[in-house]
Amino acid sequence: MTVAAFLAIYLVHLAAAMSPGPTTLLAARSAARDGFDRAIFLAIGFGVGACLWAVAAIFGLAILFEHAPAVLLGLKLVGAGYLFYLALKVWRSAALPFEVTPIPADEAPKSAAKLIWFGIATQLANPKPAVFFGTIFLTFLPANPVHWVYAVVLGMIFVNDAGWNLIVARIFSLSGPRRAYLGFKPVIERIFGGLLALMGAKLALG
Repeated sequence: MTVAAFLAIYLVHLAAAMSPGPTTLLAARSAARDGFDRAIFLAIGFGVGACLWAVAAIFGLAILFEHAPAVLLGLKLVGAGYLFYLALKVWRSAALPFEVTPIPADEAPKSAAKLIWFGIATQLANPKPAVFFGTIFLTFLPANPVHWVYAVVLGMIFVNDAGWNLIVARIFSLSGPRRAYLGFKPVIERIFGGLLALMGAKLALG
């Protein structure tokens, strides 16, 4: 597997991890209410949950693709459509305010272990990674890679998901960077939406 192939997987998953969703909102809300130290454990849970979705896709859907190649083609088109949908959603929401509403105290896990599990459960209940790993992700993996490739890819997935949510948590735990991000939110999200659309086109035509 080439460096370019690893880079493609890294970038397409990073784009998916950065797309607006419940994990991003939860990381922001947790950091705004409890501080960055607590949000770290939540982000770890998000990363572990993403890896679990990836493992399920690799060892389940890969077998299906091997025996029914047409399914892979269909899922590539579905994945491209999903990227276009995300791009449109991000573009439309770019000008909307990003509200950070405190989570009620009785809903907030207290211990580090509970925060990690809360992050895993949130990720597993989120349909967005299920669609991504079942479609887009598998199309970027080479056929029958050696085992160490899976280890590297899972490491990238964890770093992307946990890392992005740590960045979000850090932003919303500090007053200055939080105001700066919100001030540039329309521009940042429209650029991001355009990148998602380009990735969708590449997947559909590739």
